[in-house]
Amino acid sequence: MTLEKEFWKHKPLREMTSEEWEALCDGCGICCMYKIEDEDTGEILLTNVACRFLDPEGITCRLYNTRFSAMPTCIKLTPSKVETLDWLPDSCAYRLVLQGKPLPDWHPLVSGNPDSVHQAGVSVRNKTISESDIDMDDLEDHILQAPKSLSKRNKKALR
Repeated sequence: MTLEKEFWKHKPLREMTSEEWEALCDGCGICCMYKIEDEDTGEILLTNVACRFLDPEGITCRLYNTRFSAMPTCIKLTPSKVETLDWLPDSCAYRLVLQGKPLPDWHPLVSGNPDSVHQAGVSVRNKTISESDIDMDDLEDHILQAPKSLSKRNKKALR
């Protein structure tokens, strides 16, 4: 099936085909990164720790078709989740379409280049370590943003 040109400009997320939904993903890899929620404040903090199935160079899932059975905590993005997940970046194509905003020039659907997201520095390429390489009890040591206050007793790992 061929994608309709610029389908995202006129088609709501809930009406997209699975092929259109998949194509809309910019491939940044942030969904595959562990996040920590401060249970006291609800603040979500991004870490540089990636799911063990993320290919750190291609920023693709090595087990994409079976990811939900291989990694039960893997989050399946849906239109309703896009509406509620606060940790999705402002540049997320799903979020932008939901808000009626244009896709950035570096988005592969706009640029025609699947590497443009990496060239623009928006992806997690070369910025990750695998969960297999760390002690997950020390996840808070890998936070990318400075937390306001986060102790081991009030954190909850998310993915």
